[in-house]
Parts: sequence; C-alpha cells; structure tokens
Amino acid sequence: MTDIINTLAGIAAQDPLDKLRDHRAQAKDNAQLSFEALLEPAETGGFSHRDRYAVAAFTAGLLGAPAAEEFYRDLLRDEDEVASWEIAELLDEVLLELDSRSTVRGPYGTFESAALAAENIPGPWLSVEKKSSEVLGAQLAAGLEFAHLLVLHPRDSRPEHMALLLDAGWDEDSIVTLAQLVSFLNFQIRISTGLTALVHAPATTLPPVSDEPPEAGDGDGEATSARDSAASSKGSEALARVGERVSTYPGLTRPELFQQSGLGWVPWISPVAEADLTDVQREALIEAGRAKNPYFRLLARDPAALRARTLTDLDIFFNTTDGLGRAERELAATVASRLNGCLFCASIHSDRATEESGRRDLVQTLLDTGVETPSNLGDAVWDAVVDASAALTLTPQAFGPAHVNALREAGLDDGDIIDVLNCAAFFNWANRLMLSLGEPEVLAPGK
Repeated sequence: MTDIINTLAGIAAQDPLDKLRDHRAQAKDNAQLSFEALLEPAETGGFSHRDRYAVAAFTAGLLGAPAAEEFYRDLLRDEDEVASWEIAELLDEVLLELDSRSTVRGPYGTFESAALAAENIPGPWLSVEKKSSEVLGAQLAAGLEFAHLLVLHPRDSRPEHMALLLDAGWDEDSIVTLAQLVSFLNFQIRISTGLTALVHAPATTLPPVSDEPPEAGDGDGEATSARDSAASSKGSEALARVGERVSTYPGLTRPELFQQSGLGWVPWISPVAEADLTDVQREALIEAGRAKNPYFRLLARDPAALRARTLTDLDIFFNTTDGLGRAERELAATVASRLNGCLFCASIHSDRATEESGRRDLVQTLLDTGVETPSNLGDAVWDAVVDASAALTLTPQAFGPAHVNALREAGLDDGDIIDVLNCAAFFNWANRLMLSLGEPEVLAPGK
C-alpha cells in the first residue's frame, strides 16, 4: 500500500528523503500499520469505517492540513457523501470561530493546578448543533466534540469527557480506538508537515510563520466560561448516569507544577485486567513488563493499534545506530509535552533528557519557564531543537523551511532532522493519549 506520510509530504518512493526515513524503517512501517489498524481495520466493532473517516477528515481540518483533509474526506465520500458535506460545513463553522479569535491558537486550555493558572489560555469549545447531530448521529457528534478537545485543547480533558462518550453510545474499547485515532493523526499530519518543509527547504530561506507559543489570557474569556459551564453541566450529568464506569479519584495527590520524575498515572476508564489479557493483547505490549502498567493495559483494548504504536515509539527513541543523540530526542519530547500541558509525559522525558545529557538545571529551566521561542538555552543544537519542536506542536503547525535551515546551521544533517521531527510529532500522539484517558498523580517516596 502507498505510504500515506510520504503521499501527504510529497515524497516519492526511493527519493533521498524516503531512503532517510528507512533509517527508522520500523517507525516508518508501523506508522503505516497504525493507519491500517485505526482507519481500515477488517473488524470495526462499534466504530464504523464511515465514522473513522469522518473523525479523520475533521481532525485534519482542525490541524490546518488541506491535503490530509481532502484525503480523508475522499475516503468518507465513498462511504457517505452527505456526511462528507456535513463535516465540511462543521469545519467551516469551527475554523471561522477560531479565526475570529486571532490571538488564540492551539494548544490552549486550563490547567487543573492553581499553581499553573497564569498559563491558562481560554479558547472555544465545540458543541455539535442538533441539525448536524441528526445527520451524523449522536455517537459521531460526541466523537467530533472529543476530537476538537484533543486537537486544540487537550489539557482541558477531564473524566467527564469519558462519561459524555459513554453516554453517547461509545464503549470502552471504541473510546480507546477513538483516542488513538485522533492522537495518531496528530502524529501523522505533523510528521508530514515537517517532511514537506524538508522537501522545500533547499529552495527557500523565507522567515518562518510566527512560532510564538500561545500567551496566557488570550481569547474571549466570558464566552468561553459560558461554553465551559454548559459543557461542565452536561459532563456532570453524564458522570452520574454512567456511574462506576468512569473513575474520578477524589483523593488523588495531583502534581502542582512540572517536575522531573516522581509521577504516576491513573486511568479514567477501566484497563484490561492483567489476568484477562489475551495472547494477542500480551503480544501487542511488546515488553512483558508492561502488563503491570494500567496505561498499556488500557491501550490493549485495541491491540493492533497498540502494537504498531509501540514499535513506532521504540524505533524513534531507541534506535541509535545513527542520527540524533538520545538527549536531544528526549528534549524534543519534553518540549512537546511542556507546550501541550502534559505533566506526566514532561516528567518522564525531562528526567531522561537529564539522564542522557547531565544538564539537570537547564532541563528544569525549560520546565519552570515554559517553552519560549526563540529559545535561549545557550546551546545552538538544543535551541534549534526547542524551536523546531515547538513550531511543530502548535496548531496549526508553524514549522517551515526556516526551521530546517536553523537545524542545519546548528550542525544537524537531514537524518538528524527527521529524528527531531519524529520525536516531536510522536509526543503530540503520546500527550493526547495520556491527557485524554487519565491523569497524573504524585508518587509516594520509594513507590
């Protein structure tokens, strides 16, 4: 089958960049397998091909990726032309609202911790109107609202959003697949954006699109508060209806600030019990020890997607036969996590960046001050990696040929640059899963 990432990036088979991608062949192949598992599975369960293509087209439109949007809308048209037009109209409305708030771009949202309130960025929420819901169906309408949350403001995720999906007819297995699908597309489209810039970088030295991360306090606070209040009311009612199917952890010790290490993670919906894992699910974990981890047991509800994602992850971060250093790979993951507001992922990967580099204070500065561009950490390579990772994480993406040139000027070759792109793009996948399916907790000493 045609490699979708290459298609979206305009890279032909056996082109030099295609051959460079083959240096991470397992990541390349399993990104394609993720597409097949999430968009074109033989057995769809409670999540039809039509609804998968609709979510994909909507997600691509939110990400500002016209080629990807058209690709997925074309798949949707083959299933349901009326739904395709409804998705297009819904996107027009959503993007018009975003454009009217010119100072708001993703990732925006509200931190649960009061200590991070200065970084809160209000922005629009999606509530699919009754007319669209009647055309698309209540279950898909709820899925599109969830996709809007994950793409634009993932740190606004709360247990109530699991309840809203359950209440609309999604079950636990299909919720995991939905979260995987939207999160995977955030990887697929971002890596294709980065590769497109790499294709065009030799021909231009144009300045990049502004890649300043969003500023706290932007947006229409009053309108957002009203919308958020309505969503909160719906969510509370849904929580009451679904009962114990969603866990809220009232006594959980939640982190106040970004920190290196010391955090765990708890799921809002039930993982597969370790004793109940099938052979297929255990194989999808890749590493047997992951059966103890509730996050991986939750993702095991869709084993084909989990297996492909895990193999992509391992090749991107741990294949060191050539390419970018481990510290810089972890730095890219940390930048994406800090900007998206994923305290758990930032804790794990900042700690690894410190372990690989020995630069604990510099890494902590990034966690404390947030992502600022242009970066001024005092190291040319790290600054270029920070700026590139941040630009790729913004929605719509601000990464362009000038970022490629900056990475090259810092001494990175195109294989190294593909590693930067892979790492930053992958954590736009990982962050969204962690943020939307559960939350971090502070671990007791020695745990």
